[in-house]
Amino acid sequence: MRRLYQEVVEGLRIAFTQIIANKLRSALTALGVIIGIVSVTLMGTAILGIDAGVERSLAGMGDDIFYVTKWPWRGIEDWWNYRNRQPVRVEHAYRINEYIASNPNTLLKRAVPASERQTNIVRGDLRLVNIYTLGIGHELPLISKTDMAQGRFFSEAEAHAARNVVVIGFDVADALFPGENPVGNKLRIGDQEFQVIGTMARQGKFLGLFSMDSIIMLPIDTFRRYYALDGNSTQLRVQVDHKRMDDAREELRGLMRAIRQVSPERPDDFELNEQKVIREQLDPIKNGIAIGGLAITALALFVGAIGIMNITFVSVKERTKEIGTRKALGARRRTILIQFLIEASSIALVGGVFGLVFTFLLTQAMAVIAPSFPLVFSPSLVLVGLLSSVTAGVLSGFIPAWQASKLDPVVALRYE
Repeated sequence: MRRLYQEVVEGLRIAFTQIIANKLRSALTALGVIIGIVSVTLMGTAILGIDAGVERSLAGMGDDIFYVTKWPWRGIEDWWNYRNRQPVRVEHAYRINEYIASNPNTLLKRAVPASERQTNIVRGDLRLVNIYTLGIGHELPLISKTDMAQGRFFSEAEAHAARNVVVIGFDVADALFPGENPVGNKLRIGDQEFQVIGTMARQGKFLGLFSMDSIIMLPIDTFRRYYALDGNSTQLRVQVDHKRMDDAREELRGLMRAIRQVSPERPDDFELNEQKVIREQLDPIKNGIAIGGLAITALALFVGAIGIMNITFVSVKERTKEIGTRKALGARRRTILIQFLIEASSIALVGGVFGLVFTFLLTQAMAVIAPSFPLVFSPSLVLVGLLSSVTAGVLSGFIPAWQASKLDPVVALRYE
């Protein structure tokens, strides 16, 4: 073991002596590895960024919430069967809450009704069109992880009285009240005047598509005082015991069937949606990106490995007499093999380090230029990048190193 340690130390010394003595050649060889490692780590940062973006978006939905809707969130083929379903009604939420109040052992916690539409908002000369407007129950803060930036959410008394109060998103506040505190000010939705009682903290875009900051919320009873409730967009958000989601789903399904008087022989005429439905829709997309990225990075690393193999063959030819001399003086085949493997993997490792540094700088620049673009540069990516570069160096350098170790010392000393 001590001899092996000495051989590795000597191999490292010779490897770095050769790299320094042939700086340009080593740099050009490492360039292929740098491109490969940049490809590997950039693909990793993109995939990790997508995962983080999805988790951040879904966190606002709550992982213990079932969404009772008319339509499923997944793709469907028998459109007419869903079209003919009875609409989901706000009153169903009240029936569920009555059930919860009278059954202390239930797995259901609370139900919050919601309905949505696009409206135009006006404040003085400022006007926003097609803003996502959500009529919702006052218990939303109890089931949502959304924070308030200023003011408060509407109270139970304001909700029951159907007061004209509104909570606005971060972008709406910024557009209608630039440089001002919106709380206490008025705005108009259609022909009606509303008082702003709170603004929500910045949430970003949902899955990078829909801005959760371009939204306003008002009590559900206020909402339906001015707009007809659309059965297609009305939904119930039902919070359940997150430790027993499957059992809670069945309890909620049975309760909804009883409330809507669905006979035993008929299928459900409503849908219970949850976060995992969205994840199931996104998984094939993420897997496709990962497979495509793996093919690209494998090709880039292969090109880098070919460069290392080529330069190691050249190094063996240039130092054939040196190899013969060392073997004549008693050097083992293992010693020669380790020396050239260390040289090949050292060039790859240096290329990997430079590739990681370049990727890190690139992600920092992207964070400044496009802060909403999801990129995550993690320690695990650094480890993967270093292991990939060393592996590429060892594999590409093995054949020329093996040939060098098998050289006959007499033939090697005669080599011209």
